[in-house]
Amino acid sequence: MYQVKEFYEKYQETLGLSIVAGEKGLSKTIRVSEAQRPGLSLSGYLKNYVNQRVLILGTLEVSYLRDLDAKTRLERVQGILTPKTPAVVIAGRYSPPQEIVRFCEENSLPLLRTKMKTMECLTRITFLLKEDFSPSMTCHGTLVEAFGVGVLIQGDSSIGKSEAALGMIERGHRLISDDVVKVKVREGAYLEGSGPELTRHLMEIRGIGIINVAHLYGAVCVRDDKKLDMVVKLEEWDDKRFYDRVGLDQKFCDMLGMKIPYHILPVKPGRDVVLLIETIALNHRLKEMGFNSAKDFNVKLLETISKKQGQARKLRENVL
Repeated sequence: MYQVKEFYEKYQETLGLSIVAGEKGLSKTIRVSEAQRPGLSLSGYLKNYVNQRVLILGTLEVSYLRDLDAKTRLERVQGILTPKTPAVVIAGRYSPPQEIVRFCEENSLPLLRTKMKTMECLTRITFLLKEDFSPSMTCHGTLVEAFGVGVLIQGDSSIGKSEAALGMIERGHRLISDDVVKVKVREGAYLEGSGPELTRHLMEIRGIGIINVAHLYGAVCVRDDKKLDMVVKLEEWDDKRFYDRVGLDQKFCDMLGMKIPYHILPVKPGRDVVLLIETIALNHRLKEMGFNSAKDFNVKLLETISKKQGQARKLRENVL
């Protein structure tokens, strides 16, 4: 449950918020990840009015209410403010009408104020609510940035995820999070990975212990978050298993309803895992640019086969 109190404490400084009335109602729940202005509802037209959003009243709305007589003003305020309204934010330079202040105080409805312009306030609150309501999850793995590509390295315990990430950091790549990765949907379009505050920039290397990557390799080798572009799963080499040697079939895994490119990387002594992960990242960038080495090879192979078949057919025709 996302309470108004949580929103206020989290964004008080960012939005310049202050409490005007209804402080007892800060425990009210915000259920919709959007904010709205009253629009026509302020004139008394309440058909299809949604009363579960955070309500923004700007300079225009306050000026309109001030031009009304006291009785009509109270009726309009009671029409747009209901028990389901989580909070009211007054934006702009005007103070809220006394009818709104009195109503919010009597009904324990949080009334907040900011000096931000109305549209800026509406946009930022809606954006912040969308971010807070975005689906999220926590997964086991190590997230690194290689050549601008966010790579989540997964695998069984002690398979060598942290060691591979450490080798990549030594080659100039960046660490986002080790062991625990928090994944969240951003703007409904992509996934972003980050790490817990407690373990930020830290890695656990068996036989060595906890190391601070930022202190050892410099601040340039770490970052707080990164778009998650692909997943690489490390697993022990199995001679009985068939591993793709061409790469025509692109695999995907589902994370929070989104498909992410997925690669299985078999590990055995003698294989340079760091180099292979770098190659996967570079190949991913090429595919994003429209170049697919496996498809290009397949096209050339089919053309060669077709050419050979044509030559063989002509040879048979000449013989006959």
